[in-house]
Amino acid sequence: MESLKKNKEFKKVYENGKSYATRNLVIYCLDYEKGKKNRYGLSVSKKIGNAVVRNKLKRRLREIIREFEKEKVFKGYDIIFIARQPVVQLDYQDLKRDVKKLYKKMNII
Repeated sequence: MESLKKNKEFKKVYENGKSYATRNLVIYCLDYEKGKKNRYGLSVSKKIGNAVVRNKLKRRLREIIREFEKEKVFKGYDIIFIARQPVVQLDYQDLKRDVKKLYKKMNII
């Protein structure tokens, strides 16, 4: 899984990409080049919780993304996930269901 690291890359996705949202997550996606690997960015605010909570959420999101990457073939997107406050109360399966909803809204699965 490749990641977006530079502020410039995040800004490009925010400004030119499309966004979709659920109660717990927001996703921004930008189609940048077909055939290349997807690049992901994860944004979890300090408002969500302390460092332990934020890192746990990021680890879960990364694992869910890996699972979807294995089973579905969609390539060439820059994707940013932004966590909202209620996400803290979700368990792994609910979080996975939320990510799946967002991918369906994007029409990539």
